Amino acid sequence: MRNATIHRKTYETDIQLTLELDGQGRFSGSSGVGFLDHMLHAFAVHSGCDLTLQMTGDLEVDCHHSVEDLGIVLGQALKEALGDKGTLTRYGSFTLPMDEALAFCALDVSGRPYLVFDCLFRGPAMGDLDCAMVGEFFRALAMNSGITLHLRLMYGENDHHKAEALFKAFAHALAIAIQPRQGAILSSKGVLE
Repeated sequence: MRNATIHRKTYETDIQLTLELDGQGRFSGSSGVGFLDHMLHAFAVHSGCDLTLQMTGDLEVDCHHSVEDLGIVLGQALKEALGDKGTLTRYGSFTLPMDEALAFCALDVSGRPYLVFDCLFRGPAMGDLDCAMVGEFFRALAMNSGITLHLRLMYGENDHHKAEALFKAFAHALAIAIQPRQGAILSSKGVLE
């Protein structure tokens, strides 16, 4: 089974997350940030992964620490659940429409973390999630999972639709990349770091 449970506790957050890559697309628990929970549910459904979360954070300050730290923990869980990555499809990309918004994601489960985030939002927040934190979430996830991640909002008007399109595009691209495959490791070096 490709799964991982990560517990991370700091003065700002206390997070326990379980990730099952070969799941049923279920999300349970809460980050304490309602709009982020909506995005996590979308991620689970569209990736086919199961995600269980127990979390508290210093939301009396703002959502920053909770969102960034959750990205860190989800990234760590992905890295652990993926294991040696040698039998993976490795690459995935997906273009996803969400009403008037269109988002694109391309990723490489290579062991080399990188983020390109080309996404603009109109307002300061979507519900209780600061728009600026969408990029921070994906940055923390990419750096801690070892995934090279490119996200682009091609266009859109509604920030809710734009954010949801990004999370769903990421979920579908990841689902493609983590599929098992036959044959040699997809690397001219013969190894994925």
